[in-house]
Amino acid sequence: EAQPLNQPTSTMPLSEEYFRRVEAIEFAVKSDDGKEPRNLRKADLVLVGVSRTSKTPLSTYLAGRGLKVANVPLVLGVPPPAEIDDLAPEKVIGVTIGIDQLLEIRRARLIQLGMPADATYGLRDHVRSELEYAESIFNAHPEWTVLDVSGRAIEETATIILETLKDREEKRYAAELAL
Repeated sequence: EAQPLNQPTSTMPLSEEYFRRVEAIEFAVKSDDGKEPRNLRKADLVLVGVSRTSKTPLSTYLAGRGLKVANVPLVLGVPPPAEIDDLAPEKVIGVTIGIDQLLEIRRARLIQLGMPADATYGLRDHVRSELEYAESIFNAHPEWTVLDVSGRAIEETATIILETLKDREEKRYAAELAL
């Protein structure tokens, strides 16, 4: 026979910003790990890097901030999707990491998956080749921003990216004003 403490309501404080963020998160999920290369042109930002460089968690974090983020894995010997060359270079962020940290992350992943520790995915020579391949892709696109995520938390890397985007926007706005 107790009386309820709160009043139910049918209105929720859902704003346009809320729906923009939800849409961005859905976009990041649909565009994760190179899925739907056609989505690359719709992205606000595209992260490019080898496996285990935090592309997915970084995409999700940035999507929570309202950015539509896609990510593309760089796989040794496999060219990136052709759509990436059609993007404005300021939309692309290359992510790289030190070999020792990447080896540690990958070996932990192999253990987690119950795979042998000597799988190619966790061998130093193979990982070095992957990082060199990624570096060659980055060098072929010198206008891309490339960030080393070694020892960085997702939030720290995201802050660097957001500051980079803000600086670019301010410079673009100042250039427009100068005209």
